[in-house]
Amino acid sequence: PSAHQISLSAVSKSALDVIDQLTRAGYQAYLVGGCVRDLLLKHQPKDFDVATDAYPEQVKELIRSCRLIGRRFRLAHVRYGRETVEVATFRADVTSLGDEDHVTAEGQILRDNIYGRIEDDAFRRDFTVNALYYDPKTEQVIDYVDGVEHLKAGQLLTIGDPATRFREDPVRMLRAVRFAVKLGFELGTEMKQAIADSAQLLHHVPPSRMLDEVLKLFHNGVALENYKVLRALGLFRYLFPFTEQCLDHDSENIAVLALINTDARVNEGKPVIPAFLFACLLWEPLRADAEKLIERGLRPRAAFSTATYDLLQDQALHVGIPRRIGLVIREIWSLQHRLEQRAPKGIVTLLGHTRFRAAYDFLLLRQQVGEVSSELTDWWTRIQEVDHNEQRNMIKALKPVPKKGRRRRRRRAA
Repeated sequence: PSAHQISLSAVSKSALDVIDQLTRAGYQAYLVGGCVRDLLLKHQPKDFDVATDAYPEQVKELIRSCRLIGRRFRLAHVRYGRETVEVATFRADVTSLGDEDHVTAEGQILRDNIYGRIEDDAFRRDFTVNALYYDPKTEQVIDYVDGVEHLKAGQLLTIGDPATRFREDPVRMLRAVRFAVKLGFELGTEMKQAIADSAQLLHHVPPSRMLDEVLKLFHNGVALENYKVLRALGLFRYLFPFTEQCLDHDSENIAVLALINTDARVNEGKPVIPAFLFACLLWEPLRADAEKLIERGLRPRAAFSTATYDLLQDQALHVGIPRRIGLVIREIWSLQHRLEQRAPKGIVTLLGHTRFRAAYDFLLLRQQVGEVSSELTDWWTRIQEVDHNEQRNMIKALKPVPKKGRRRRRRRAA
């Protein structure tokens, strides 16, 4: 192993405490992965992970604030207030076992709870720059795979054959995009070819796990660049297949504008909600589906409602959308009709709606791509800025929405 200096002052005190407790109990324990990579690049890590030879149950027995999670990959989570330190036991290579409970016939790893030594753990990780360990006791970086050299050279390389590593875990293709964009590294020709050959394996990843990866890709401050690389590599269509079918590579759309806005908010430290981004990413296929239903004779409101239900159900087969997120998406979409209609009696209620702000922001994006007029968005902008009396005047000036009379049923002759 090679040694490189890292400043201890940049390391989480919580992670150092976990390592201290484990080493005092006689176990090996090191910082591992992305936090070591970021420290070497002089970036502040978002979180700190620990690798140890202690089994998860031993970690839980030793540290009171620990809970165990996961089945495919058993982990210990140690809580320090709002901070969580993730502790993983050194893993060994499970692909050589030939056990169908751990690895499929195609080579995908189902369970990864075969424990080993630190050397085993290093060689079973995905990328060389993520297989680095830091020992705070000796203040050395332990590197078995030339990860430090690849980090200096700006190279993102898999440990071993990329096609094999992607078969073991298809999500590594998405991680490759995320790390390459985040670090400003180029994906090599061999890795790009392996992604092209293996992309369809993403069909085998559980939708709930895909959700986690999508949020990491699109809520990290470089969502637009991730989106462009995903599309260029043919990976985006496995995340949002219905959106991919509707998007024009050359024109601006709500999805692109939403990604730009999301990046701006993340980089300014402002909160972002997954539902808003999903509402934007799925808007084009929703409109296309609703138009088809209208052509078949369905009324616009009914067509919109049916298309909403069907699209969210179908999309959840690719990227899992929890019920709580799906409900917010529906509200953002359904409020668009009320914002466009501007029925005088419902304005005050609409302004107080919990999803008004998100729906209004969505309307602004629609105006930017020419779906609604600037007169409409300017009106909604102004009514939020004026006092109560001026709001009443603005509402009075609106034309009442004509009521649609109900059709009377004809009585059949006896």
